[in-house]
Amino acid sequence: MGQGQYLYQLILPFAKRRSAVKGILIALGCIVAAAALSFGALAAHIHYSTPTPSDTVREIHVEPGDSFSTVARKLSEQQIIVNRQLFSLWARFTGADKKLHLGFYRFETPTPAAQVLDRIVTGKGTLLSVTIPEGLTIVEIAELLAKAGFADKEKFIAATQEPELLAQLNLQGKSLEGYLFPSAYYFAPRTSERRIVAVLVGQFRRASRPLFEKVDESIKMTPHEIVTLASIIEKETGVEAERTLVAAVFHNRLKRGMPLQSDPTVIYGIKDFNGNLTRKDLQEYTPYNTYRIAALPPGPICNPGVASIKAALSPADDPALYFVSKNDGTHQFSADLASHNQAVRTYQILRNAAPAAKTSARAR
Repeated sequence: MGQGQYLYQLILPFAKRRSAVKGILIALGCIVAAAALSFGALAAHIHYSTPTPSDTVREIHVEPGDSFSTVARKLSEQQIIVNRQLFSLWARFTGADKKLHLGFYRFETPTPAAQVLDRIVTGKGTLLSVTIPEGLTIVEIAELLAKAGFADKEKFIAATQEPELLAQLNLQGKSLEGYLFPSAYYFAPRTSERRIVAVLVGQFRRASRPLFEKVDESIKMTPHEIVTLASIIEKETGVEAERTLVAAVFHNRLKRGMPLQSDPTVIYGIKDFNGNLTRKDLQEYTPYNTYRIAALPPGPICNPGVASIKAALSPADDPALYFVSKNDGTHQFSADLASHNQAVRTYQILRNAAPAAKTSARAR
């Protein structure tokens, strides 16, 4: 064996090992590069990808007991995030999946997934909830919001009288009474009074639009008159089954040129009402005293819900012209004065023995 061949065989094992190591290093480099590219792609997706722009406001509730996968599913279903799996993967990588912050969240514009994640783990933009029941006036809603810490009472009332908002609804009145929709709402802390009013009005328009698209041709009333009538119905009864009957009474009276004689309208027109409606109050003229005027008042007397608007648009097919409280929250309806007077005698006697659960106005 020559010296050259001997050296070749001596070096060969080392060369093979070196080549193997080099191959391993190259493979590892490829893996690292691929991982870096994948990580970069994931990071880019999380920080820059947003859902398709939409005018729809998206909301989710992170509730007690929700796992991160549950929250990711909610976000995906509401189209707040683009890819649920990548969102969850990034959260696990960063440890954010263990830091959920309970609360309500609203997303009004397309938001990058990274910002969505930041909000639900830090609580930034958590929404506060408030429920506005049917039948409240603007002043009562303002007091409710002020008590709950949402708004300044006087600023809220002022916002409901802004000409710009009135013009948007094409209203001739002096306030948005009747157009602040009763519902459950979620607002971020320090939301402006004007913004709250705009949200309530917007919800009214969304909820009422389908109703006004199907108005019976026999209803010869403007949308504003319908809302005004609905507000009176809302104040007269809290019984679902009675709304269309109350609506029938008022529609029948309006067609005959009879005054509505609705106590809630009189009360609305009294400044600083003390809770005691007197005969003098019924005789005093105000634009809202429907004992003195044979027409609807100039505008709504409260903010009605969908059921009362539906009743105003679709009254029962009933000849009733009168109703009186039965002292249990319901009413007795009558088509003629003699029957009504008998009902008044019957239930006024019972009233002394069993106070009414809800005092409803009487149409006479």
